[in-house]
Amino acid sequence: MRLLAALLGAILILVTASPADAAPSGRAVRLARTVGVDITVPAAVNLGAGFVGGTLTGQLGVVEVRDSRGPVNPNSWVATVSATVFVTGAGGPQRTIAPGRISYWSGPAVSSAGGGTLVPGQPTSAQAVTLDVPREAFRKSTGTGSNEVSWRPTIRIAIPADVVRGAYRGTITHSVA
Repeated sequence: MRLLAALLGAILILVTASPADAAPSGRAVRLARTVGVDITVPAAVNLGAGFVGGTLTGQLGVVEVRDSRGPVNPNSWVATVSATVFVTGAGGPQRTIAPGRISYWSGPAVSSAGGGTLVPGQPTSAQAVTLDVPREAFRKSTGTGSNEVSWRPTIRIAIPADVVRGAYRGTITHSVA
């Protein structure tokens, strides 16, 4: 009987781009206040299934920042990450997972080019942070010249013991300024 209860408690977590930004591949966003700095993120990720009261961990795919401003000084930027509530059905009690239950770590750079000091926000799972507030994901702290860096962030979702099973959807947003 316990096995049956555990199977009925399985949920599927989907991380999606906001509906207006959804695309079959990555999407690039240019922020007007930081001309020449672009960020590309995966459009949608299926993290698979987890069990009520358990933990689900998965990678979001490659996030890349390209800074093409050249010798502009100072030439620094900060990429931030935030999350929405994850919801199944119409939401409401026992149908939501709060951002404070979602942990994030950037991991190290998987590739980089150009000058400057590129610093991951959370190099390992030991430095994971919850997404109850926007967090720093990566930054360029010093140096001039064009550069680019990519990383493969991981999230861990602590699934509440009292949620109903279902496909939960939420949005993890990366931005750069």
